Amino acid sequence: MIKLLKLEYYKNLNYKPFKVFSILYFAILIALLFIGLVDFDLFGGTINLKEEGIYNFPEIWNFTTWIVALLKIFLGLIIVFSISQEFSNRMFKQNTIDGLSRKEFITSKVLTICIFSITSTLIVFGITMFLGYQYSKTTESAKVFGEIFFIGNYFVKLFTFFCFLLFLSVLLRKSIFVFLAFFVFWIVESILTAIEVFYKVKGMQGPQRNEVLQHDFFITHLLPLESMSSLIPNPMMRLNMAKMMGVKYEFHYPAESLIACLVWSAVFIFGSYWILKKRDW
Repeated sequence: MIKLLKLEYYKNLNYKPFKVFSILYFAILIALLFIGLVDFDLFGGTINLKEEGIYNFPEIWNFTTWIVALLKIFLGLIIVFSISQEFSNRMFKQNTIDGLSRKEFITSKVLTICIFSITSTLIVFGITMFLGYQYSKTTESAKVFGEIFFIGNYFVKLFTFFCFLLFLSVLLRKSIFVFLAFFVFWIVESILTAIEVFYKVKGMQGPQRNEVLQHDFFITHLLPLESMSSLIPNPMMRLNMAKMMGVKYEFHYPAESLIACLVWSAVFIFGSYWILKKRDW
C-alpha cells in the first residue's frame, strides 16, 4: 500500500495541473465554509446567512456539508485529468511493463480517492466544529452531535462520486469524453426521475402531493447521482426566513440511498478493474 501511495505521489507531483487544482480546491473549500460571515445584497435587502442560522447546531452539519459538496465536481476534474493523462501519455502501459499489475493500478487510484475524500471530510469537520462553537446559539452536546451523521454522508457522497469518475475515466480514457458522458448520464437520470415523479403524483394536489413527494419511495433514488444527492438534502428550508414563512423541514435518514451508494462504489471499482483486464492496452 505504501509503495502504491508513493508511486501516485511521484506521478502527481510532476503533473502541474494536479497540484494547482488541488491547492485551489481546498482553498476555495475553506473559504466557502465561511460564507455565512459575508453580507449579501438580495432583492434590495441585505441577507447574512449567519443570522439566518446556518451556523447553529445541529443544522450547521447539514449546511456545511451541502455547501461544500457543490465543489465535488472541481475535485473530480483533478481525478479525471490525472487518470486520463496516464492513458494519453502511455504511462499506464509503461507502468505495466515495469511490473505494475492492473489490480495495483486500480488500488492506487482508490487509495488516492480515499485520501482526497478523508482530507476533505476532516477539513469540513474541523471548520464546522470551530464555526459552530463560535456562532451557534447553543453548544449542548445533544445539539452539537445531533446531526453529525451528515459528515459521514458527505464522505460517502464524495467517495462514490469519485469512484464513478474513475470508472468513466478507465472506460473512455479521454477527459473530454468523460465529462460528456457524465453530462449525458446526469440528463438521463433527471429525465427518469421526472417521469417517475410525474406518474407518482399524477392527479394529486396540495397536501396529498407533498406527502407523496416527501415520504414515498422512488426507484430512481437508487440511481448513482440521485442516491448521492439524497444523502445531503438542500438545507435552505431550514433558514430562519423559511421558518418565518411557515415552511416545514422534514428529513428521514435515507438508508436506502446510503446502501445504494456503497453498492455503486463497489460496482464502479470492480467495473474499472474488469475493463482494464479485458482490454488490450
